[in-house]
Amino acid sequence: MEKSKVYFTSMKVNAGTNLLKKLNHLIKEAGIANIDFENKYTAIKIHFGEPGNLAYLRPNYAKVVVDLVKELGGRPFLTDCNTLYVGRRKNALDHLDTAYENGYNPFATGCHVIIADGLKGTDETLVPINCEYVKEAKIGRAVMDADVIISLNHFKGHESTGFGGAFKNLGMGCGSRAGKMEMHSSGKPNVNQALCISCGECRKNCAHDAISFIDYTGENKPGSRAERKNAKKRAFIDHNKCVGCGRCIGACPEDAVKAGTSEANDILNCKIAEYTYAIIKDKPNFHISLVIDVSPYCDCHAENDIPIVPDIGMFASFDPVALDQACADAVNRQPVISGSVLAEKEHCHHDHFTDTHPDTNWETCLEHAVKLGMGNREYDLIEVE
Repeated sequence: MEKSKVYFTSMKVNAGTNLLKKLNHLIKEAGIANIDFENKYTAIKIHFGEPGNLAYLRPNYAKVVVDLVKELGGRPFLTDCNTLYVGRRKNALDHLDTAYENGYNPFATGCHVIIADGLKGTDETLVPINCEYVKEAKIGRAVMDADVIISLNHFKGHESTGFGGAFKNLGMGCGSRAGKMEMHSSGKPNVNQALCISCGECRKNCAHDAISFIDYTGENKPGSRAERKNAKKRAFIDHNKCVGCGRCIGACPEDAVKAGTSEANDILNCKIAEYTYAIIKDKPNFHISLVIDVSPYCDCHAENDIPIVPDIGMFASFDPVALDQACADAVNRQPVISGSVLAEKEHCHHDHFTDTHPDTNWETCLEHAVKLGMGNREYDLIEVE
């Protein structure tokens, strides 16, 4: 297979230009104008950021894409679907408030925001795909009603998939609430009660009342915070209620909550690839990733930690596989930032994402995407000034 083309520009600017002009130039050079946008509804899939998180993309970047789509005759809108977990993006009203608070409003971006799966996350289109794991994907209706798909991605780490890039933004992000539940359902987390300090963060972040606290009779870990606090009860996850969203994993300050099986995250990655396939298989699509503020966790968190590596730049491609691969390669070439979560980890995999989240393997998503015919992991990187 011929190598795919991935276009790149750094974050370095000289007098007379700026990052917004560089992004505009990048996506033009990458060939976005080859898509017929004339009077086409264009879904620009983005993550608006959970309130309290400041690592999400600034709306100024979205406006560059919106303005160019309009210039090319398109009718753009910014979109995302509702979440499974507790937070301010699990219904359309709160989700819109969040988007506006974080700057994603028509005055700043030049277009409207549409929450693709409706008020309660139930407005979906069923897309038959008959893949290995997913037979019928459940996609937010507004995404499937669009004529053109553009992903505008904040490339960062992720506690379940290794990293979040084009596939995570599209596959998981465009799934309705039922779709997200389907993607997460192959593995459910468990609590290592010897590490639990009964802080309750996991329960606060569970949208399905699956976590309770039960009597603990085991030995405390010597010198642990649990021992110092002399906690009597520890968290317990009821798998009959749990949907496997993994939000509790990221919420736990002691790393006491772990994925249920070693293969669950691999299956999640494969399902994300299949959901992405459902979205883009019959539509013109284009993908943009900004590798900046590379936080260790998803922008779904109501906070963001120190980035694990320095800012790198902006990437664009028609091939989402090559794009995610190029971004991952770029991150893995970078030095680790002192004081970050990654700096505190053992470096045994020669991979920044696996070292940050050892239970993940991001390559499974791209391997599965190649099998589905969505792209190529081999690429030529074309630098744009």
